[in-house]
Amino acid sequence: MMKQWMRRGRLLGIKLLFFPVLVFTQEITESAEVMLEAYTDEFQECFFEALKQKGIENYDKAINELLKCKDLASEQNVVDHELAKAYLASKQYINAQDYAVKALNSEPENPWFLNTLLDVLDGQGRPLELLGNSIPIENPGLQKNLALLYFERKDYNSAQKVLQGLKQDVFTEQLARKISDSLNKQRRTGIASESKIKVENPLDILRMELENLLRTAQYASLESRAAEALERYPAQPRFYYLYGVSLNKNGKPAEASGMLETALEFLLDDRELQEKIYRELVVVYTALGNTSKANMYLSKIKSGS
Repeated sequence: MMKQWMRRGRLLGIKLLFFPVLVFTQEITESAEVMLEAYTDEFQECFFEALKQKGIENYDKAINELLKCKDLASEQNVVDHELAKAYLASKQYINAQDYAVKALNSEPENPWFLNTLLDVLDGQGRPLELLGNSIPIENPGLQKNLALLYFERKDYNSAQKVLQGLKQDVFTEQLARKISDSLNKQRRTGIASESKIKVENPLDILRMELENLLRTAQYASLESRAAEALERYPAQPRFYYLYGVSLNKNGKPAEASGMLETALEFLLDDRELQEKIYRELVVVYTALGNTSKANMYLSKIKSGS
């Protein structure tokens, strides 16, 4: 029975992620479930119960079973990978990212691990570059997988950019031709240019919609739509800012202060948005009668810090 489960797991893994026929210079790791034979019956039972619960969308139960697996075999990267997928499915993006990064660091050239990390980042509307040195981004095998995954996701420009930094070989030449063919097809059919792709990005469309609601003072609609936007993109500082503004305009300054300060926690390098958040916090804390905090944010505006 256990071997049947494992055979099904390997077949499922193949169906879930199909790579085009390209020549790789490294072997792709087999589905990690085959390694489970080395672990205890308790570990295997917890692991496959987790897969079952995830399959029927009981993500909390799946996560609990996988955490039991971590206690039994903390070094198993397949458990980290499954935890990342389970947390992603339940939209717990921070936990999902932590485990996806851990899995990839343990095996940088594993394409499944990288694919899951990209899914986690896409769910937050965040680019891979924001991870900095937390993953071995210069690893040549990882770079090849990244180029191929971008190609599979029809992000041809990003795939091209990755390929430019790689040494030429059969893999890079074949993938470069496929990317060029795909871009030419897009141009011929008028599907999209690079700038049009950016405009039609769901994240950009949502941001423009929310900013239009703010511009036209539709604060009730802005509050509900911003709340929905944060459910989908919980790591976007601009959405926290817009939600905070709507709460303040709708007479909820205490709630607004929390949203605006959360926006600052997620903010990376956007001085213009930072100043807008500070200005709104001055208004909010003035309304709340908290002059010390209002003055603190006012001084930040004046100092440009």
